[in-house]
Amino acid sequence: MVKKRSYKILVLFFINIALISCSEEEILYQAVDYVFVGDYTTGLEGPAVDLNGNLYFVNPLHSGSIGKIDTNGNFSLFIDHLPNGSTANGIRFGKNEKMFLADYTGHNVLTIDLRTKQISIYAHDSLLNQPNDLAICCDDRLFASDPSWKNSTGNIWKVESGKFHLLSENMGTTNGIEVSPDEKILYVNESVQRNVWAFDLDSIGNISNKRLFYKFEDFGMDGMRCDRDGNLYITRYGKGTVVKLSNEGKFLKEIMLKGKNPSNIAFGGSNGKTAYVTLQDRSYIEKFKVEIPGRDFKKK
Repeated sequence: MVKKRSYKILVLFFINIALISCSEEEILYQAVDYVFVGDYTTGLEGPAVDLNGNLYFVNPLHSGSIGKIDTNGNFSLFIDHLPNGSTANGIRFGKNEKMFLADYTGHNVLTIDLRTKQISIYAHDSLLNQPNDLAICCDDRLFASDPSWKNSTGNIWKVESGKFHLLSENMGTTNGIEVSPDEKILYVNESVQRNVWAFDLDSIGNISNKRLFYKFEDFGMDGMRCDRDGNLYITRYGKGTVVKLSNEGKFLKEIMLKGKNPSNIAFGGSNGKTAYVTLQDRSYIEKFKVEIPGRDFKKK
């Protein structure tokens, strides 16, 4: 009788372990609502996480604002209005918690001091269509996509030491932009043409060897981020998904979202394994769990 009981307990133990494992597996890549951010705008974009785990994003409630969600899930306006009619898109964090923003209406890259909220112009160039999304690496070297939506064309710029430097012109509608974990590849997507391009990136931030990394046959693309293994997560605007590609350009997974218009993605959480997605057709930030931390995830 004791042996039978022990055997049953052992069986139940392993069943519970299996169920827990399955449950954990099911949680991965399942999008859920994170935080309600009030009346959304069609410019809700640019998620980025600071060293303390706070999530920032642009244009909640109204254009020109910066939203913040703290680690307890509380939403507030970090900046009510950017000065001079500026409107931000992509956000990236550099050294010393410096926040960089692509100001597409002012043709600027702005910086914000998180402690004082002081806003400064880091770089300006009226020749740009608009700095749209940003990538960062290599001691605060920035890369900016520069689409002309009207003409379905675009450029790529390097932003360094307060100046814009043109890297590539006459492309398609350049939008999402990211650097590989080893900082040797620059990825740029073209929303209208549905191409993802890869460039070799040298030690001073110049690009070469342009090649097609992946092509989609339908729907658009917006922001994208790498994890530490070099997998590339791309938001599929209009389709309501995030696609995960390998560092070799192979399709790995497609994550279904609740909204249809995801605009960008960032990694955070306690271990960098939570993906946060901004959407332009819902009042919620969505999130899902991943296996590998984001490339630029850091914490204090």
